[in-house]
Amino acid sequence: MIKMKIYMYPNLVKPNSRKYTEQACAVLISEGAQICMEEEYREIFGELYEIEYLSQTECVEKCDVIVVTGGDGTILRCSSVASKYGKPILGINCGTLGFMASLEFTEIEKLRLLCRGEYTVTDRMMLSVKVKCENGEELSADALNDAVIIKGEDCKITDFEVSKSGSVISSLRADGVIFSTATGATAYSLSAGGPIIEPDMQCIEFSQICAHSLFARTIVFSPSSHISVHCHNRGGGHAILTVDGTQLAKLSDRDIVVIERSQLTTQIIDITGGSFFPTVNRKLMTPLKETM
Repeated sequence: MIKMKIYMYPNLVKPNSRKYTEQACAVLISEGAQICMEEEYREIFGELYEIEYLSQTECVEKCDVIVVTGGDGTILRCSSVASKYGKPILGINCGTLGFMASLEFTEIEKLRLLCRGEYTVTDRMMLSVKVKCENGEELSADALNDAVIIKGEDCKITDFEVSKSGSVISSLRADGVIFSTATGATAYSLSAGGPIIEPDMQCIEFSQICAHSLFARTIVFSPSSHISVHCHNRGGGHAILTVDGTQLAKLSDRDIVVIERSQLTTQIIDITGGSFFPTVNRKLMTPLKETM
């Protein structure tokens, strides 16, 4: 029987994450799995459970599956390398919301189903985000959740011009704009008034942050859309572009941001089956009180 090779990707900043990582390793090894982790964790976990310590590249190349212990932010960080190598991610939520995690930390025993092949995998669409800079330089990154452009601290007002395939579809004054995947619909976009979208849908969602308009509404584009954003910053200031929470660029008036569907996808493992809507109901919606 071929043993499953698992790359453990912990976020030890999360409370009790070390304990849950050790519990996960114990369950997986009892099912015959082989565990590898990055070299930096050797001093923390030592020779526990015969873990193999390697570089990140070696871990992701050798593994069949990546198991993340942390929150959605940890899964986002892991997705950047997992998507490039086509490796599926299973998240164990040690954070607050955990929309992308298949398991809560109280369900670690269900990892046995992973080793037995009792799970499903969904491909999550990602965004390709490119900056065409005034000086001719080009910056790029891929996003599982979103690309966010906000006015910088040195800019009092920013006007955002958003175009699709060369045609202007929105010209607005706002604190910022958000372009998200369906996966990212329950993140920053939701707090800006965007809709909840089933995460395996293929689309690009456009939302505004504190728009100076009575008619600002979220727009959902087809996945084939080619979107460009031009920021008009008053007083020589800058706008800030972040991709999945990490700053990619400070934007001047002549920089252009191009957003479209990425060629990469992130594969998310689901063990419990249909875990998204129960998570939405449990963590976002106030339960109805029972009538007496």
